[in-house]
Amino acid sequence: MPQTTIIFGALLCIVGLGFFLGTGAASVTALIPAFLGLPLALLGALARREGWRRHAMHGAAMIGLFGVLGSARGLLQLPALLTGGTVARPAAVAAQSITAALCLVFVVLCVRSFVAARRQRS
Repeated sequence: MPQTTIIFGALLCIVGLGFFLGTGAASVTALIPAFLGLPLALLGALARREGWRRHAMHGAAMIGLFGVLGSARGLLQLPALLTGGTVARPAAVAAQSITAALCLVFVVLCVRSFVAARRQRS
């Protein structure tokens, strides 16, 4: 799971940097996915050490959950964006939706990993 965490962190960094540069570096808020991804990747690297794995992975899952909760509102506006409706900031809706989806998948993978680890200890 540490490698998966690093990958998801890198993907979030790419999303953040991509939307920041793609929108002409107009707003620092476009970097929010990268602000989630960088600590996620660092926690994934820290989780490679056996003694830190449990704490690092729980911290990573918490960051992922914050990412889902903080960007889920973009998912609410996504249908309007995809059907050609009017949204105030289309790039923000796209970035929030991608961030929410990535973080949700990551949290689900974390929960599955935690359950499997718990069963293995029993």
